[in-house]
Amino acid sequence: MNPQVSIIMGSLSDMPVMEEAARFLDQMEIPFEIKALSAHRTPEKVAEYAQQASRRGVKVIIAGAGGAAHLPGVIAAYTGIPVIGVPVKSGKSLEGLDSILSILQMPAGIPVAAMALDGARNAAIFAARILALSDPRLTERLHDFQLSLGRKVEEANESIKEIKYRYKI
Repeated sequence: MNPQVSIIMGSLSDMPVMEEAARFLDQMEIPFEIKALSAHRTPEKVAEYAQQASRRGVKVIIAGAGGAAHLPGVIAAYTGIPVIGVPVKSGKSLEGLDSILSILQMPAGIPVAAMALDGARNAAIFAARILALSDPRLTERLHDFQLSLGRKVEEANESIKEIKYRYKI
């Protein structure tokens, strides 16, 4: 079985953020892989990986990076597969703003979908939605997931009813 989604991170320090994407893909039963590649320390391997990804069956790439966060853009430059960038707040970053802007400000012709800072879970949800365009069973699983989000809000409102305040009506 080949991966449909590839989760790429600049270094192992990004794993706590990027594993949120892995958990969601696993929940949705989507085959995926996780790799560490660096746009700056292993640029040849990034280019080779990106150029071969579609031949291996990868349909969406989720790329997380902190600091200058060039990894998503470099991957997008070498492939036609949709790339979803996850800016990762690192200890050396400007509170993540540098990562956000590096991913967000791509030149014309090299698109990267930009998620929120540390937004790997939303990246996985977005990847699943892309895949669901041609997979009715995945569409149903995503629909059930959306319903579960609504149920959580309803449960929260029931819990709020139990909270007592003197002037609460």
